Amino acid sequence: MRIEIWILALAAALLVLTWAVWVEASRLDRLHRKVAASAAVLDRQLLRRATIAVELASAGVMDPVSSVLVGEAAFAALEVSSRGASAGSERADGDLDTLLRAAGAAMADSGLTSAPTATIDRERLESELSNTVRAALEDADEVAVLREEPGGAELVDALAAAWYRVQLARRFHNEGVAQTQRVRRKLVIRTLRLAGRAPVPQTVEFDDAWPEALGRPGASGQAPAV
Repeated sequence: MRIEIWILALAAALLVLTWAVWVEASRLDRLHRKVAASAAVLDRQLLRRATIAVELASAGVMDPVSSVLVGEAAFAALEVSSRGASAGSERADGDLDTLLRAAGAAMADSGLTSAPTATIDRERLESELSNTVRAALEDADEVAVLREEPGGAELVDALAAAWYRVQLARRFHNEGVAQTQRVRRKLVIRTLRLAGRAPVPQTVEFDDAWPEALGRPGASGQAPAV
């Protein structure tokens, strides 16, 4: 009788352990899928921001120096963003190759040249784009003048909305990465190697500080919050 009790207890313990492992494995799988999805969203939002920056630089509403600097930084970011994106931005028609050709043509018409992107670090390029646009749009009075140009208000508002979406997407992605990393550090996950060969996800770190001259999204006359 005592042996039967021990057998039942052991079986129950094994069932509980199996259930716990299954729960942890399922949770980890969901987190990995969540991170993959948020990374794809961030890719698309970065591609959108770079595309709109190219449009702004080639629209003829900025001064020539700012147009060249913003255009170069935006096109470099556009090329590197397109490598990880699964689809074009909402403003683009067709696939990424079409988008890149269209952006290149727009820059050629404005006298801009593309920057080489082979083996260039993506985070650095996105930071350079942020820094360049902030420098070009650091004066609120100049931004107000840009808005008065034909099509200027639409492009500035579109850039502000895209920039805001980038901030949200990066924050959401990094939170998912941090959560996944915490789960992967659990003893049961490491001991049983429940993560398999899936690489440890890493946060995306680049400068996306808000250009204050654009005004905060949702403010009167500015891009709506998303």
